[in-house]
This record gives sequence, C-alpha cells and structure tokens, in this order.
Amino acid sequence: MGISRYRELARGQIIGDSYGMLKLLVSSEDRRLLGVHVFGTGATELVHIGQTVMGCGATVDYLVNAVFNYPTLAESYKVAALDAMNKMRAIARLTAEM
Repeated sequence: MGISRYRELARGQIIGDSYGMLKLLVSSEDRRLLGVHVFGTGATELVHIGQTVMGCGATVDYLVNAVFNYPTLAESYKVAALDAMNKMRAIARLTAEM
C-alpha cells in the first residue's frame, strides 16, 4: 500500500487542500495495481488514471516511471507508487534477515 497526501504536494498546498489523499493497493507478489482510493479535491478526475492502469494490468513500476505534470494532483500517483515500492523493499529486507 502506498499513500500520498495532498498537503505534501505543491498543488495541494496551492489550493489549500490539507485533507485529501490517494492510496494505492499493490500486489506484493507481482507489483500489479489492485485498487485506488482517492478523496479530496478532484478525486473524480484522478480515479480514472488508476482505473486505466489497472485495466492494462500494469505494475506500480509504470506509475514510478510515468511523467506527471507539475504541479498537479495527478502527481500523487507517483508519490504513492514510490511509497508503496519503499514499503515493499523494507518488507523484503526484513524477511531476508529472518
């Protein structure tokens, strides 16, 4: 799972949305995007990006490598994808140490 909070994005700060967020649910087995939760300003506009990525069967790597305009709320996909990848790496390290 990866999270991006609007208050941490330039666009979120510009529009003053401090409560919105985007959450990605990612398969730890094959890194596919399994779900997207969005609430806050523009949520109905943002959710379609996740629907498209899921429909194509793409992985979280696609979102990490994609170019998102700056400053936009769509950038939250990249931030959440990076968060998810960092969490998966941390879990893999802990598992390997056991």
